[in-house]
Amino acid sequence: MLQQTQVERVISYYESFLARFPDFASLATASNVEVLTAWQGLGYNRRALNLKKTAEAVIREFDGVLPKDIAALEKLPGVGPATAGAITVFAFNAPSVFIETNIRRVFLYHFFPRARAVNDRTILPLIAAAHPRKNPRAWYYALMDYGAALGKQAHRNPNQRSRHYTNQGRFTGSNRELRGRIIRILLEKHTLTASSLAKQLGESVTRLAPLLAALRNEKFIQKNGKYLSLT
Repeated sequence: MLQQTQVERVISYYESFLARFPDFASLATASNVEVLTAWQGLGYNRRALNLKKTAEAVIREFDGVLPKDIAALEKLPGVGPATAGAITVFAFNAPSVFIETNIRRVFLYHFFPRARAVNDRTILPLIAAAHPRKNPRAWYYALMDYGAALGKQAHRNPNQRSRHYTNQGRFTGSNRELRGRIIRILLEKHTLTASSLAKQLGESVTRLAPLLAALRNEKFIQKNGKYLSLT
């Protein structure tokens, strides 16, 4: 939930989501509609379906127990090296080297004060050298809190000097916003034709066509005859 979403927005969703899906089994057996309904308001709906797919994989392949092995974690849907490392540290308090935006900000600020286009591959060895083998969870908590505090200071954001820094495009009117609106309407209306959906959204069928095709490819929606619905 914290991927690309601020903590303040996440807290209430986190609590309600865990109340609804307290374990892997309850999430794995829930329908996509149930999961997406619980997720509404957070955005990036793909994360919700990846969580469900991960729960299914944990039940199917690991007898309902989340694996500790980094390689196994990285095979789960939506889990890359950074997320796998974070799970290893925060769920199991085991040593693991990873980087995210607040960690990156700290190391750029202190070790690369004037450098430009710094690659994460340059920072990761420094994290490995600094991070403790004992209680890495507490160290990463402190590091991320420090990075978040640096981000609120008056000086320029050090992350702008990262090779991986990008300015997020305008949300209002974007395809990302429209995808979210499509999901919300189908959650409410259940089934609609493409033309009816376009009318509800105040958009043309031509603009919706590639978005609907992408959502079908990603298994968000399905088509039965001329009617669209969530999977």
